[in-house]
Amino acid sequence: MAEQLTGLADDRALLGRTSTAERVSDILRSRIAEGYFPPGTRLSEDSIGGALGVSRNTLREAFRLLTHERLLVHELNRGVFVRVLAVEDVEDIYRTRRLVECAVVRGLGEPPYALDGLASAVTEGQRAAAEHDWKGLGTANIHFHRELVALAGSERTDELMRSVFAELRLAFHVVDDPRRLHEPYLTRNRQILQALQDGDRGEAQRLLEVYLDDSLERVVEVYRRRVGDDA
Repeated sequence: MAEQLTGLADDRALLGRTSTAERVSDILRSRIAEGYFPPGTRLSEDSIGGALGVSRNTLREAFRLLTHERLLVHELNRGVFVRVLAVEDVEDIYRTRRLVECAVVRGLGEPPYALDGLASAVTEGQRAAAEHDWKGLGTANIHFHRELVALAGSERTDELMRSVFAELRLAFHVVDDPRRLHEPYLTRNRQILQALQDGDRGEAQRLLEVYLDDSLERVVEVYRRRVGDDA
């Protein structure tokens, strides 16, 4: 916990003079997504509030916001914990991803598309794989899909999927073999990017649908083995 709190103290400068619960929740969301606070971790109000230099009320409001996003859970008389997903949560996340991501590709309109963000995420993934940074590859995969959603040009959709992807990272942090989980999808990301570069959104949607179905099967298989159905 000491290392995590040191990292939070470094984030204190991000709050500036206009410290708000929303900014605190942004910092904590990022730290949870990065695995600084793994699923099941109890979050101490005193320690985190001290590291960030915020009041107890501000921190509690940030906790409330992240609980609403299903990243934290409040347990009576025990405190606030980073949520441990159940298998059915993982399945629901992928159901939402399929509905939204495929709809974004289907609704792209006529090419050319603004694909710089997608291309950068693919490059990021290639660099992480070359360095054998498998958690970094998982982050690059999330960035790829976030950039894919951003092609819709909708702030509401971006906000919705930000929470969905943050929840997905909770599942990824439980997996004991991130290379096996993430490496196969680097090639698939390149294939989707290429289809969109070719202006073939129908092929991109087909590749994405298969991608998400296969990813769901793999993640649920590993997650069930690690956590079980009664998380």
